[in-house]
Amino acid sequence: MNVTERTDVGTVEDLHASATRITGLDDFGDGDGYLDAMRVLLSAYAIEASLTPAGSKQTRGLLRSALISRLLAEAAWRQYPQHAEVALPRPVFVTGLPRTGTTALHRLLTADPAHQGPEHWLTEAPQPRPPRATWTDNPFFVALRDAYARHPELTGVHYMGPEQVEECWRLFCQSMTSVSFECTAHIPSYSDWLAACDWTPAYRRHRRNLQLIGLPDQDRRWVLKNPSHLFALDALLTVYPDAVIIQTHRDPRTAIASVCSLNARAAAGWSTRFHGEVVGRTQLALWARGLRRFRADRARHDPARFIDVRYEDFVRDPLATIEAIYDRLGSPLSTPARAAMQQNLRGTPEAVHQYDLSSFGLTPADVDRAFSG
Repeated sequence: MNVTERTDVGTVEDLHASATRITGLDDFGDGDGYLDAMRVLLSAYAIEASLTPAGSKQTRGLLRSALISRLLAEAAWRQYPQHAEVALPRPVFVTGLPRTGTTALHRLLTADPAHQGPEHWLTEAPQPRPPRATWTDNPFFVALRDAYARHPELTGVHYMGPEQVEECWRLFCQSMTSVSFECTAHIPSYSDWLAACDWTPAYRRHRRNLQLIGLPDQDRRWVLKNPSHLFALDALLTVYPDAVIIQTHRDPRTAIASVCSLNARAAAGWSTRFHGEVVGRTQLALWARGLRRFRADRARHDPARFIDVRYEDFVRDPLATIEAIYDRLGSPLSTPARAAMQQNLRGTPEAVHQYDLSSFGLTPADVDRAFSG
């Protein structure tokens, strides 16, 4: 059978071999249970996902990229052992349902020169952050930039670029522990496994990656963003005990319609099953479960470490929201930070995204029931 027609993602062994051929590296490390997670994930793809040849190819590439990132991180940790001494004082984590303003808020906060966030290309190719003027000489940066150029349609839904500060979900993919896999495929057995697993080892690896990437910028505070933090607050606070959590809030009816549209576009043509009502049902269940878990976990922790942001308030006056956050952080909003944020607000492309619940077999009442309480 022609390789372009395969509808399997592959095995643990051949995915490892492919990542090794590309990088010339073969130490994948251990200690975070990634192999167990990977076996569950591959089984779910093979049995449940109903992948098309295009979906198989894309999913295989996604997993191989995660293994490549893992190899690069392991090699860089050996090359720069001093990363282990890097302190990460009082990092800020932005989380909430997807499509609730987390991206815009994150990018405003990381516009502050005193802050840093994970640039997308460095989550793919972990290494100490090089001088920005050298990025276009880096083959990993160039490859990611070219990939975006080939798929401009996604930037209308969620603006991305290799140089852009992005979610830290790719760091969790190194451990094969991420709700991102559930967002582009019907894989209920993996979903069940992930819902019951301990994310602490994945967060430890996440922290080591931040220590590595931020090695040249140790005086800057980390600001992270990822809706998947909803599912693992206890693990997050075990690994980052002084973290501050910003939770965004928006009408779940709007958020769920938007995330269904985003994920359906991202995975269009990948599966004969993951579309329409299946996307609606699985994404509603996933994010309702995440918010319920976060609410229960949050109630056990010091309320002072949490900051709440309403989407409507943020959209109406972004800088007023930022000022309120800085007040809670006990940090002054410096003149350079304010100027950088104002520039960010002027320069962000306007996203064009249309969506509705009915396209995914959902009604407002369905969402209300799922998020009741």
